[in-house]
Amino acid sequence: MPIYEFYCPECHMIFNFFSRKVNTDKIPICPRCKKVKLQRKMSIFATSRNLNEEDEAGLPDIDESQLEKAMGMLEKEASNINEEDPKQAAKLIRRLTDMMGLRLGPGMEEAIRRLEKGEDPEKIEEELGDVLEEEEPFQLKEKVKGLLKYSRPPEVDETLYEL
Repeated sequence: MPIYEFYCPECHMIFNFFSRKVNTDKIPICPRCKKVKLQRKMSIFATSRNLNEEDEAGLPDIDESQLEKAMGMLEKEASNINEEDPKQAAKLIRRLTDMMGLRLGPGMEEAIRRLEKGEDPEKIEEELGDVLEEEEPFQLKEKVKGLLKYSRPPEVDETLYEL
């Protein structure tokens, strides 16, 4: 009498289903969200002893050479910035937020728009200082928020459902 594991991408959870006979075709509906057909998972019955902490945390692989290259490019760009040119500062902030998957809060967005037009940073801070202090200046883009859900291993529902 086999037990099958299925994964729900909507709930990011693994469910176990008991079958009275071998059944490789049936795909159940998620017991939690009741929306999607689950994806059959290969059951883990052995694990490697050579996993490092990042593997165990379920973090996505990062191409360190690409990350290092991007950080070097940003560092070079930041070191060559003309501090008297608000447009260059705005451009650097835009590139940084894009690379990090962030979006600007409304006050910060307004400040950056004004910097891009070449306005005086001190004038912008004087006029928007209170707004900038009260708001969260950077938020995760919705797309990135959704991806963060999948950066950790799925939860496992310990209930044994019938297939």
